[in-house]
Amino acid sequence: MEHKRLGNSGLKVPQLSLGTMTWGEETDEEGAGAMLRAYLDAGGSLLDTAAPYAEGRSEAMLGAFLGELVPRQEVLVVSKAGVTRSEGRREVDTSRGAMLRSLDASLARLGTDYLDLWLVHLWDDASAPLEETLSALEHAVSSGRARYVGVSNYSGWQLARAVSVSPVPLVAVQNEYSLLQRRPEAEVIPAATALGPGVMAWSPLGRGVLTGKYRTGTPADSRAASEQHAGFVEPYLSGRPARIVDALATAARGLDVQPLDLALSWVLQRPAVGTAVVGPRTPAQLDEILKAPLDALPAEIAHVLDEISAP
Repeated sequence: MEHKRLGNSGLKVPQLSLGTMTWGEETDEEGAGAMLRAYLDAGGSLLDTAAPYAEGRSEAMLGAFLGELVPRQEVLVVSKAGVTRSEGRREVDTSRGAMLRSLDASLARLGTDYLDLWLVHLWDDASAPLEETLSALEHAVSSGRARYVGVSNYSGWQLARAVSVSPVPLVAVQNEYSLLQRRPEAEVIPAATALGPGVMAWSPLGRGVLTGKYRTGTPADSRAASEQHAGFVEPYLSGRPARIVDALATAARGLDVQPLDLALSWVLQRPAVGTAVVGPRTPAQLDEILKAPLDALPAEIAHVLDEISAP
């Protein structure tokens, strides 16, 4: 798997990062272990998690694999702080104290003394001034608990503001980005291109919709069929998103590839994008993703996809 520098930093990341949001909730230990082995065998090295994923169980499960399935120093571990979940309730707190407590708890669950990349999970100026939040990132780096830092789910002006006042370089911004969600192109990607952070595109398959599996209905084992996650997928199932998926499927048939192959290739050739964070729930889903050739799209296909999906 190809690796390249993330933004203007010296941090090299793989084209595909393995997201672990479902671990400990929709994905059990056996499935997670199988996915991790397959991802590593394919040359992957970046494992993305966060403090609130499955109320900490995602980090704990990943931590159990570090050293057992792969030496810690051979992978990049990314986590996020600023959001917590407990008994189904979400709390947001990006104050310095809350951020550093969250970092220590993440390190304990992961069984490691450092993160390769630590991100502020989202913008929140209600709980603390931005400068206070960013001071936690500086302390994490200076204390050796994080080697690189960045932000997540920031808008363009928020990213620009953060870069301008941060006491430590911000090397990454992680946002949802796909053919079905091109909002980052308005501000986030231009800001990242101008200021240096690399873009980590989460949900590059449009919450699973760009695989084409919903074109003829809702599979019984899909997220859209579950009461808990249906609302996450539903906005992408009809109207304009459905027309984009149909165009993608038509292009894929013409090239004799899968729709997800084109969707991933499209994201990876966008400006400033360093890695696409995929979040499969099962080893079978990851297997399909890892089969994707990730070749550069033919110019005419890229043009058509750009046109049909333009905001």
